[in-house]
This record gives sequence, C-alpha cells and structure tokens, in this order.
Amino acid sequence: MPITDWPDDERPREKLLLRGPGVLSDAELLAIFLRTGVKGKTAVDLARDLLVRFGSLRALLESDFESFSRSPGLGSAKYAQLQAVLEMARRHLKESLKRESALTSPDLTRRYLSSQLRGYPHEVFACLFLDNQHRVIGFEELFRGTIDGAGVYPREVVKQALAFNAAAVIFAHNHPSGVAEPSDADKFITVKLKQALSLVDIRVLDHFIVGEGDPYSFAEHGLI
Repeated sequence: MPITDWPDDERPREKLLLRGPGVLSDAELLAIFLRTGVKGKTAVDLARDLLVRFGSLRALLESDFESFSRSPGLGSAKYAQLQAVLEMARRHLKESLKRESALTSPDLTRRYLSSQLRGYPHEVFACLFLDNQHRVIGFEELFRGTIDGAGVYPREVVKQALAFNAAAVIFAHNHPSGVAEPSDADKFITVKLKQALSLVDIRVLDHFIVGEGDPYSFAEHGLI
C-alpha cells in the first residue's frame, strides 16, 4: 500500500508535523529524507532495508559515497543532499555554541565535537578556541594521525591560539577504535599543552576524546 493511502497520523511527514520529529522512528525520519521508494517498496520499506543493511542510522549517515550509492534508490543526488544536511547540522551547532558559554553548555559542546570528529578512520586532534566569556571563536583540526605517531606540537597549538586571540581552549581528538578512554600518550600531551599555553596566559578548560557513546571529558575525571 502506498504511503499516500495510509491514515494521516501514520504517514511520516504528517506525523512529524502533528507530533514533532522526536516521535518518529529512524526508519520514518529516513523515509522523509528519501521522499520516494522503489518499485514494490514504499519509502518506509526502503528506509528499513537500508537500516538493516548498514546496521544503524549513524552508520548510514557516515558511509562513504561508494557504499552509499550501492543501495537501491540512492545515488549521487541523494548523497549530495545528505552531506548538505549533515553540514547544516554542524553549522547550526557551531552557531549555537558561539552564543553560549562552552562551560555552561557541556552537552552542546559534546554534540558539536562529536559531529566534527566522529567517523574519521584516523585520529584527528582539534581545538576549540574561546573568548574570555568561554564562547567559541574558532575551531581548527590541527593534526592528523595517531597522537603518539604523527605528533601534536605545542608550539603550533600556541601559535593558533594566539592567532585567534583566545583566552581559553578546549582540546578534542577522536579514537577510531570507538574506545573513549585516554591513553598515557593522551595524558602526557595534555600536560605538555597545558604547560605551554600557561606561559601565554591561555587556560585549558578540557580535553574530550570522541569515540562511541558520550565523549570522555578530562576535566570531569580530574585530569585537567
């Protein structure tokens, strides 16, 4: 049965407008994005098939173009549309952070950092640069590779912090393994960076590790 023949309160789009997006399942949200199904399948059926194939909505959203476009009903146009939606979400989070204090909006900070760093197949070390009210004035991905392999250079971090005229910083890096626990190298480089930045009166507020689930906070575990 086509979706147009469903009762109004069961159609994903109408359901969203009546009750809000939070009540929709992953398949229903994805069906709204897909808009149409394929022969013999509604958009909801197709969405369910895709979620089974990829394993989760997150895995689908983070898939590369080759994997994404192998699925029926998906191609370059849908992939471009999806990337645009994801980028708008990242920019929305960034604009929201600019209006709030990173310290009084920890959940927003976590969501933003996760949206930026989760999904990379390699480690990325990044920094949020903050003003004296702890609002975000910039975000930079500074180093790529494993922290103890490619290296994180305190001089470069200090240089970037001064370029932004930052009063404080929050570090973040991802663990592609998904395990959001600090290694000895993570702890060591955090201490070195904090010492280097203290020489120019820039505070280190936190260091987040992005993996599966909630990012790990050094500050919450007494490591800052």
